[in-house]
Amino acid sequence: MRKVKLGDLEVSAIGLGCMTMTDAYGPSDRDEAIATLRRAVELGVTLFDTANGYGRGENERLLGEVLAESGDAVTIATKFGFVAGADGPPTLDGHPDRVEDRCDESLDRLGTDCISLYYLHRPDPNVPIEDTVGAMARLVEKGKVRFLGLCEVAPETLRRANAVHPITAVQSEFSLWTRDAERGVLQACEELGVGFVPFSPLGRAMLTGTINDPSQVEGESDFRKTLPRFQGAHFDHNRALVTALESIADDHRVSAAQLSLAWVLAKADFIAPIPGTRRRTWLEQNVQAADITLSAGTVSDLDQLFDPTAVSGGRYGQSWMQSTDTAPDEQS
Repeated sequence: MRKVKLGDLEVSAIGLGCMTMTDAYGPSDRDEAIATLRRAVELGVTLFDTANGYGRGENERLLGEVLAESGDAVTIATKFGFVAGADGPPTLDGHPDRVEDRCDESLDRLGTDCISLYYLHRPDPNVPIEDTVGAMARLVEKGKVRFLGLCEVAPETLRRANAVHPITAVQSEFSLWTRDAERGVLQACEELGVGFVPFSPLGRAMLTGTINDPSQVEGESDFRKTLPRFQGAHFDHNRALVTALESIADDHRVSAAQLSLAWVLAKADFIAPIPGTRRRTWLEQNVQAADITLSAGTVSDLDQLFDPTAVSGGRYGQSWMQSTDTAPDEQS
């Protein structure tokens, strides 16, 4: 596995998003999740992504248990800032007085004394970003955290945060069908020397070509059933785009998932996507994308096929979209 630099942090070009190993997309298989984590290490994956809210802490415990045997050979990135609610999207909490407590809880669940990369899961609109990042910077001073990151931030928010303490990585949704980051975030990352970590680079599995009907994502605990792009006419329209993607992938003798990941990697040399999976089969396929080089023509063809205006439906419902730090014209 080749490496990329996120600021001063070197990681594998493709990481592993671990959220679905404990929740979000329906029931999970703990034994298969453990086997997938271990296989990822064997394949050279060094960036593993979790959060204190995934599985209400169980996700961090799982990674801490399985990856302890790998020691400093892997980077475990975790997050704070979401407070789970009984219904609907969680609330946001970036109050500086509570940052260290959240960090200590994650350290305990991960079974470590230092978090490699610590993200603010979303900026708290009621707290200046300078105050939250200032508290995070104190964690670095105390040796509890090595590097700082932010999730779903607008370019100006990133610049303000980076003026307080160097930001190593920005994590935002980015894929062929979610391209908001091209509207300033990627440029700000390049300007500041910040790495970019796309989550859901496979469109929550839609871009793999394995989802052919909305009923496949309508399980009671599957988060995707709440997302407009997976519903009704939106789904049918978007599935037609994926059929065209599959045709291009066939021409290149790769899978639709591999082509999608190769497109993400082609966008900059400071990008390390974290496709999520809890099965070894998909993991092994995904990591092979790190070795695929696309021509400028192919990248352009994919850009045109998945022009942002061509995708139907918002990536979140309105309430979830409001939790992201985006410009008003991106609230869709």
